[in-house]
Amino acid sequence: MRPGQIIVLATPVFFLLIAIEFSVGRVRARRGTGQDTYRLADAVNSIGLGMLSQITTVLTGLLRIGIYTAVYSTVALFPLDQARDFWTQWYGWLLALVLYDFCYYWLHRMGHESAILWAAHVVHHQSQHYNLSTALRQTSSGALLGWIFYLPMAVAGVPPLVFGVVALVDLLYQFWVHTEQVGKLGWFDRWFCSPSNHRVHHAVNDGYVDRNYGGVLVVWDRMFGSFKEEGEPCVYGTRSPLQSWDPLWANAEVYWSLAKDSWHARSWADKVRVWLKPPGWRPADVAARFPKSDFDIAQVTRYEPPVSRGVLWFAGVQFLLVLGGVASFLWVSDAMPLERSAVWLAALTAALWAIGGVLQARLSVLEVLFVEAAALAAASGALGLDGLHVVFKPLALLLLIAFAIVRTRREGIDGKFGGWLIAGLVASLAGDVLLMWPQFFVPGLVCFLLAHLAYIALFRMSVGLFPRRGALAATLAVGAAMYAVLWFGGLPVALRAPVGLYVVVIACMAAQAIGRAAAAGDAASRWVAVGACFFMLSDALLAMNRFVTPLPLASLWVLATYYAAQMLIVRHVRPVSQAAA
Repeated sequence: MRPGQIIVLATPVFFLLIAIEFSVGRVRARRGTGQDTYRLADAVNSIGLGMLSQITTVLTGLLRIGIYTAVYSTVALFPLDQARDFWTQWYGWLLALVLYDFCYYWLHRMGHESAILWAAHVVHHQSQHYNLSTALRQTSSGALLGWIFYLPMAVAGVPPLVFGVVALVDLLYQFWVHTEQVGKLGWFDRWFCSPSNHRVHHAVNDGYVDRNYGGVLVVWDRMFGSFKEEGEPCVYGTRSPLQSWDPLWANAEVYWSLAKDSWHARSWADKVRVWLKPPGWRPADVAARFPKSDFDIAQVTRYEPPVSRGVLWFAGVQFLLVLGGVASFLWVSDAMPLERSAVWLAALTAALWAIGGVLQARLSVLEVLFVEAAALAAASGALGLDGLHVVFKPLALLLLIAFAIVRTRREGIDGKFGGWLIAGLVASLAGDVLLMWPQFFVPGLVCFLLAHLAYIALFRMSVGLFPRRGALAATLAVGAAMYAVLWFGGLPVALRAPVGLYVVVIACMAAQAIGRAAAAGDAASRWVAVGACFFMLSDALLAMNRFVTPLPLASLWVLATYYAAQMLIVRHVRPVSQAAA
């Protein structure tokens, strides 16, 4: 049985135990003998990060296992046949588990003592709650450097199969220790990682920080001076709170912070030290220019943005649907070509991002549905799933049109402005439908030509036509270069004139959006300009794929940039006041 299938089969057990823990917490909270440790948004975020970790493992796992296997095959200290005979005996399996746990201890410890490793491991610590769903909260980037710590096992001749199994056992063991519903366990706490010991590890209290790293055994902590017994109540999370339900930002936040500090550091040595020093270390010049407040445990508050009960129900249903998609993907992913896996990884990641967005009131329900439909349209197009594609491609624009109508009415946007926006979207919808059939390419081109003209009319309101002529010159130059590539790449003679006209119009649309952003000087207009540039990129990719050379996964790139363009425009476009102009 493949690793992905084992995780899928274990998932119902995880959820059963989570349900039991949740019920116990509710009962104890009512009786006044304990507390309910769950919040829906936090649990969805934690489990969603676990799902993201598992689907990315399909790609990053190849790195970890591939390097391990290469080292095992070339530099093992013992003849492979003899090593295999030893490690596959019961005592070999047990020793392999202990050796893995020892390597894990040092990986885990260095994950708290080196900033670049903390950037990956921090994901597991971001939750301000401590429950079994927290156990599933895992990084998606840990495999990039984590494999280094397990190479001693390869050198010792531990076969890859044995390594993979004991790694899974070590990981599954750690699930049950993430709970507040189990107290101290006496002698067990002295030898093994237990709920009490691991609560200390997740706490940000001064006396608890960077303690109790063991995965199965806590004796490593006792041996190497990192053990701390649980005493005062634990406060959970990180000392720089995430303050977001965005799974992508959860994985990227520390990398981004380190990159900024490295960029701002004046010394080249400091630019490197930022990544290697303990988390929180900053060059003196960077700390002086960009100060951060000291951590104060008394000021810690839980991140719980208010959302309605209806939104919570919606997010919960969407989460269950995505969970089903992830389980289906993991069941077959080990036998799936890498290219197809990457497509489904992109689609499932987009859905998880959208669910996080609605839980922190950053996206509306219609926007979430649009993102999900767009992800399925792009994925089905890239994978040749025509039955899904003909449903989700038009559905995505229909949902975006509905969102645009709701938004313009809610914000009281005048009829003419909203009318041009809806006209551009309706023309785009017609183009979407027609371009699904190659014989309707020219009519589809005409529809998108009309869409761009509608957007030009929309963007010129209050600022005039092409308020920045430099932007027009730049976009026309880019368009001319693209047209030259198409011309010499094999653009049919009959299409040279209509495609040339189309290139001019979309360049003008992008120039109008850029000029509008320069005139208005606000963030929303800049995002609209970014969307217009994405539109230009999407059309360039479409033309390249059709007339010059087939692009790998062309539909994914074309539709991903196209839907990003439409969403940025619809979400951010607003009338520009005369004063701003």
